[in-house]
Amino acid sequence: MKLFELLTFTLRVRTVPQALPRLERSLREAGEGVHLMGCWVSEIGQQNRIAVLRGFDDGGARERERERYLLAADGFAIGEFLLDQQVDDYSAFAFVEPLPPGAHGPFYELREYNLVSSGLAPTLRGWCKSIERRTRTDYSRVYAAFYATSGQIPRYLHIWPYSSLEQRLEVRTRAVVDGAWPPEDSAPQLKQMHSTVYLPAPFSPLR
Repeated sequence: MKLFELLTFTLRVRTVPQALPRLERSLREAGEGVHLMGCWVSEIGQQNRIAVLRGFDDGGARERERERYLLAADGFAIGEFLLDQQVDDYSAFAFVEPLPPGAHGPFYELREYNLVSSGLAPTLRGWCKSIERRTRTDYSRVYAAFYATSGQIPRYLHIWPYSSLEQRLEVRTRAVVDGAWPPEDSAPQLKQMHSTVYLPAPFSPLR
């Protein structure tokens, strides 16, 4: 699967518990070729935010689903709670196979980087050289990595599951000390970096 969509909902304070069951039901209404990969609630970073990652069999499935929820009166059944919603399209890094559904967290860090105009190709080369070492069992696995195909470009998103915040800090620190990460020539490509730590919703395939 190559095509993905990240839906981000920012809700009114203390409405996330009410919104999640409605969102779960609405996500089941997606047509064929649409796959829920993960749904998370922000824990560290901007609060009252829900992120939904979905994959598509092909571009046609994505466009049909996009039309469905855009033309609906309340596409995700949480309109009364919404302050903001955003949709971003992504293509997966070809050399990073996403992890299967299951318990890989429960902490999921979504890191998004805005790149200089020529930054995507060298970023991909650096990742291709470094990701195998960084995701060995003595460090930690990455769920997947994606480059944006809509909105502000070039930019990319990578999602890292951790069993605890302590594990996150220990692994990231050790990977830098060992020279396993970040990828070579990555810093000159970066303009801005954003990170949010999420916990899975009860119905998330990635937990």
